[in-house]
Amino acid sequence: MAARPKKKTPSISERARSAKTRAGKSLEILAIDFETADRGADSACAIGLARISGGKVIETTDFSIRPPRRSFEFTWVHGITWADVKDEPDFGELWPELKPYFRGIDLIAAHNASFDRSVLRACCEAHDLALPRKKYLCTVKLARAAWNVRPTKLPDVCRYLSISLNHHDAASDAHACAQIAAAAIEDKFDVTRAVL
Repeated sequence: MAARPKKKTPSISERARSAKTRAGKSLEILAIDFETADRGADSACAIGLARISGGKVIETTDFSIRPPRRSFEFTWVHGITWADVKDEPDFGELWPELKPYFRGIDLIAAHNASFDRSVLRACCEAHDLALPRKKYLCTVKLARAAWNVRPTKLPDVCRYLSISLNHHDAASDAHACAQIAAAAIEDKFDVTRAVL
């Protein structure tokens, strides 16, 4: 009878590295927020991006996007009109500038990640672009699991964590989402528990 291989015991440094990853400090995370013009998931008219590295928010930016239709149902939410974005690049034209932000990351974070995931998927499909194959960290789920915050709309979580927010401004929403993830990491919460 063949001997079973011995189970390798992780070294102290491997255990420490694993604990650091669980706490999230070594995770590279890109927080995203889309604003949409109408009920079509492909109607992104703005995107905000915020990068987390070493458990800290290191960069925030945003881009305007010309959606595929002139219909704007949600101007009352975000204040963006067709006139504001008609001369901006569409998602396909903007993608070469956006794509580098999705490189070298472990997770994409969003507040109510299923929405932003569906917008990213629809915009990529509409322009025949390869969808970034990353897991999504939902900061709604994270706020409930880490601090039992209820309700968990973005302004509610920001209030709880004393994060400033200009709600429905893509850059501000993405930055706030990133700060929520960074706060959970600082509190040593395993953010991967909130991955969809």
